[in-house]
Amino acid sequence: MKSLTIFVVSDSVGETGENAVKAVVSQFRPNFDKVRIRKFPRINDIELIEKIVQIAVKQQAAIVFTLVEKEMRKALYNLAVENNVPTIDLLGSMMDLIELSFNESPLQEPGLVHQLDDDYFKKIEAIEFAVKYDDGQDPRGLLLADIVLIGVSRTSKTPLSQYLAHKSYKVANVPLVPEVEPPIELMQIDPKKCFGLVISTGKLNNIRKERLITLGLTENAAYAQQQRIEQEISYFHQIADKIGCRVIDVTNRAVEETANTILDMLEGEK
Repeated sequence: MKSLTIFVVSDSVGETGENAVKAVVSQFRPNFDKVRIRKFPRINDIELIEKIVQIAVKQQAAIVFTLVEKEMRKALYNLAVENNVPTIDLLGSMMDLIELSFNESPLQEPGLVHQLDDDYFKKIEAIEFAVKYDDGQDPRGLLLADIVLIGVSRTSKTPLSQYLAHKSYKVANVPLVPEVEPPIELMQIDPKKCFGLVISTGKLNNIRKERLITLGLTENAAYAQQQRIEQEISYFHQIADKIGCRVIDVTNRAVEETANTILDMLEGEK
């Protein structure tokens, strides 16, 4: 049975090269198990490269490498060609292209991509935060949040929270209902990080009727009655005034537009 061994050579941990190889191999699904990937991480001198090429010759392996130092890339490529070892430079061509475009030499520092990963993990943390503290589930999150959203039901608090979370902001939101006292933590937060979402009564009436129909309920329920909606909006303004937060009319705004308005306000204060 024919098989293939691929060496992944990297001056860092080798994740980029390994993932690239796996992505390609997955396109040859019947032969997936016939491909063996062997990583050589933290390769930082020519002597090690020479040994890897020798091993590749013996095992009839191909080499895929992600080396950021130009001299190391050249050395590996030349040795591979001299020894008839199939080789692919994953980063070289792209680095050369960008170097020419900006007329600027690359830093040639291994592992910098993992600093970018910190942004990814920050985003994941923010998304998990938004889920945990959605819809007033745990008032303690209000004190930990970067942004707090308040509003009556169906004012896009949850989708807005998720959108802002994808921009790495920790967001908590609280629904306001006249019969329910708002959490005390809401009065303890910095008003500058709190934003009230309001919507026209007519628009909210239509949204709530559609919501009831979707749930298989009659649109005549109190939830969608104009008088009830006006009562809730009035209560919202009372709480917003008490907190001292800014109010944004989301009647004809897309979530993205509201998010940008909030971020512009926060940026303006900085």
